[in-house]
Amino acid sequence: MWSADLLRARFAMADLAWQPEPLEERFFKDREPADAAVLVPLVQRDEGLHVLLTLRTAHLNDHAGQISFPGGRCEPQDGHPIETALRETVEETGLAREFIEVLGTMPVYQTATNFLVTPVVALVQPGFELQPDAFEVQEVFEVPLSFLMDSDNHQQRSLHTPIGERTFYAMPYDSPVSGKNYFIWGATAAMLRNLYHFLHAKV
Repeated sequence: MWSADLLRARFAMADLAWQPEPLEERFFKDREPADAAVLVPLVQRDEGLHVLLTLRTAHLNDHAGQISFPGGRCEPQDGHPIETALRETVEETGLAREFIEVLGTMPVYQTATNFLVTPVVALVQPGFELQPDAFEVQEVFEVPLSFLMDSDNHQQRSLHTPIGERTFYAMPYDSPVSGKNYFIWGATAAMLRNLYHFLHAKV
């Protein structure tokens, strides 16, 4: 259903009316907000677009062991969140920039750890080779965009914490390729949910 040309046309619509999902995970640690950016890489496969995701290693300070988009904190020399997303993607996965076509950005998402994240959506040409950073990335894998953009696969869950209840989205995915179950949740699932609203907005 979703093609590269359709996405290019959608991001070219300056006056498209849509609303991001209301943010519910106000669960911030005692830390100052920090700007960050992630790349939402849509790999062009023969069977359709696939979203490239990373599984973070278990020893990291932030979001350890979670599934996320490649990305990270904005540095002063970046100058723009798009540059941050591209730089971090190269550093984390080895995906070379010449395979990446940036389509545009999504609204800033404030995570439970107080990062102000700009999602940068991009098409990725096949033929690339990955060299994941073993310190940060345990695994790189792909999920069909059609699966993630199907609301039947979007779950709302709640977590009881010492300071209250946290509500979040989850999109569990069983890979027919690897046989593994990937639990996509939290900020990554929330940003995918916003992409769902954006792509389904009426023209």
